[in-house]
Amino acid sequence: MAAPMRQLGQTSFQKKIPSKLQIPGTKPSLYNNQLLISTGIPSLDNVIGGGLAVGTVLLIEEDVFGGYGRLMLKYFCAEAVMTGQALFLSSLDNKPSQILNELPAPILDDPGPDSEQLVTGATERMKIAWRYQHLPQFQSSPMGTKFGHYYDLTKSMELGVISSINTFLVGQSELTETDSSEHPMNPYYLQLLKRIQEKIDSDGFGTAVQQKKRNILRIAIHSLGSPMWGENGGLNQIGSYDPSLPRFLLALRVLMRSAFAVCVITMPTHLFCDKGFVVRVERLCDTVVHLESFAGSEKEKNILYKEYHGLFNIHQLPSLNSLTCHMPDTLDLAFKLRRKKFTIEKLHLPPELSETASRPQEDPLSNLKFPPQTGSCGTSLGVKNKLDF
Repeated sequence: MAAPMRQLGQTSFQKKIPSKLQIPGTKPSLYNNQLLISTGIPSLDNVIGGGLAVGTVLLIEEDVFGGYGRLMLKYFCAEAVMTGQALFLSSLDNKPSQILNELPAPILDDPGPDSEQLVTGATERMKIAWRYQHLPQFQSSPMGTKFGHYYDLTKSMELGVISSINTFLVGQSELTETDSSEHPMNPYYLQLLKRIQEKIDSDGFGTAVQQKKRNILRIAIHSLGSPMWGENGGLNQIGSYDPSLPRFLLALRVLMRSAFAVCVITMPTHLFCDKGFVVRVERLCDTVVHLESFAGSEKEKNILYKEYHGLFNIHQLPSLNSLTCHMPDTLDLAFKLRRKKFTIEKLHLPPELSETASRPQEDPLSNLKFPPQTGSCGTSLGVKNKLDF
């Protein structure tokens, strides 16, 4: 009986084989084992569960002026350059080449050859840890496996670095063709959907295509649903309901599910008058965040928000390979734009709202202009005493 028991014990424990699918700039999720990529903003990655899942759509509802939404899209595009992933950029409000030329420069953590010699010399002079001198040096964040980068907003990325990746720009000139057949979808949305499908099929980003080396396609669409796209907040020229935008998002989501691609869309939802239409658009995306900027509002001068530039609201998170979605520690989030970086932090209110919060330790009777009248029990009339009930 001992031998069968030993065999049973040996077969019950199996060594976990690592996944053979290794794509630069990706990592598996700790929550649902989904393949993730970075948004380019490490603080945003931590909030939404570690990053963006491959095959999903992120919707960024722009602020009123649209500056912060465009900045987040630049971070997403800059991360494609740093990881060597393909980039599909489309915009009708601005030229896609202009957005590409304004990508922030990365902050590299390479110390350089001079500092490496100093570290090596200091290691050789160490006497306590002499037995560690001949061991290989450990690199904490190698460029090949690093997930997410930091960028300097005061500098622009070099054009030579941007040209090293596979980029595909779609502007207004590429979307002027009209379909001869009568299609119920907006012609701009229809042509953009065809361009995305052609890019996925031609470069082999589909899941059905067998390839030795895989790569990720990052799709960035700037200010989708603005008047430049022919959108009227869900209404057509007659004034009735126009389902073009929901149909486009539904078809786009189907394409993402069968491709090694991730799409980030910025949308001016504040231009849509019908709140029900906004909710319908949000339901057709996987992750939905909303930027509420303080610029031009009453909160800009409020002392509660003096350390921030706006509120960061999470409207929807995806439930992938699980019954529930990832929930951050708190939903009270805010964003701030410093000189060199854009961060998302927990909303902390100041401990004191005004200078009058501290009460002076003075006798309340000393400020009276007339002598107080005393009652029968020695209490003062007209003056509230702490001993009064």
